Amino acid sequence: MGSHKQDNASEVTEFILVGFSQQPQIQTAFFMGLLFFYLVTMFGNSLIVVVVRWDSRLHTPMYFFLSNLSFLDICYSTSWEPYVLAQCFKDFPTISYSSCYAQMTTSLFLGMTECLLLAIMAYDRFVAISNPLRYTIIMNNRVCIQLALGTWASAFLVAVTPIIAIPAHYCGHNIINHFTCEIQALLKLVCSDTPISLILGLVISVFTLPLPFTFILISYFCIVVTVLKIRSVEARLKAFSTCGSHLTVVTIFYGTAIYMYLKPQSKEYQEEDKVMSIFYGAVTPMLNPLIYTLRNKDVKGALRKLAKGNEKS
Repeated sequence: MGSHKQDNASEVTEFILVGFSQQPQIQTAFFMGLLFFYLVTMFGNSLIVVVVRWDSRLHTPMYFFLSNLSFLDICYSTSWEPYVLAQCFKDFPTISYSSCYAQMTTSLFLGMTECLLLAIMAYDRFVAISNPLRYTIIMNNRVCIQLALGTWASAFLVAVTPIIAIPAHYCGHNIINHFTCEIQALLKLVCSDTPISLILGLVISVFTLPLPFTFILISYFCIVVTVLKIRSVEARLKAFSTCGSHLTVVTIFYGTAIYMYLKPQSKEYQEEDKVMSIFYGAVTPMLNPLIYTLRNKDVKGALRKLAKGNEKS
């Protein structure tokens, strides 16, 4: 660990991941917990994708975006959790410069995609409630596909372009106080005379969080205004119930993301930041299918139908 270069002119070729190497007493618990989160995430989100694809009653814009969210959570979890599980019991594992940057860029790209996708899902709920008779016309298949592709493409450009265009310099510092190449931990190693940390921080804080989150807030404000105009209390509750699952996911996702990325940053990576990154990166993708399954009658009905079909066969 002490053999890394400290010369300002040196080039970093690999990084050392501290993770929980200095706390071996919790490594086993961390491994078992992360493995559980990953398996549940893969099973739950894969089930959502299969059910939405299999049941024709779920071939609607709402469930199209839900299956996109589940596929996205599968990709995000797979981008880092298997690697961390494989390296968990190693003392100060190393990762090459290119692999570390690939991991960081992929996680950033998928995280940004989820931010934008949640905003699109809020817009979908707004259209469904404010224009129920024209909902399928406005949110037709072509529009849904264009919106989904637009979120992936926009997130890719915002996440990848600054990293490729502006190379970072590390002045020989290569010890990452984290168990993965998380962007906040990696940026703490960047030399102070480079603008990369400021630029990337600006990109994340503006394009990833406030803009989509503001759009979501505006969408839900319009939804509330529309619902309050409905005279029937039962109809109001039914309209609000269609937004419950999405609003719960937004609260969990943006709550942890805002805590991680918009709080004042220190030069040292704190232990509680590691715990929060686990909740943000592992627990949230696991909770998404559970939230939509437990709160959604259509999904639960499709799951029961699928289970009965398997029993008969």
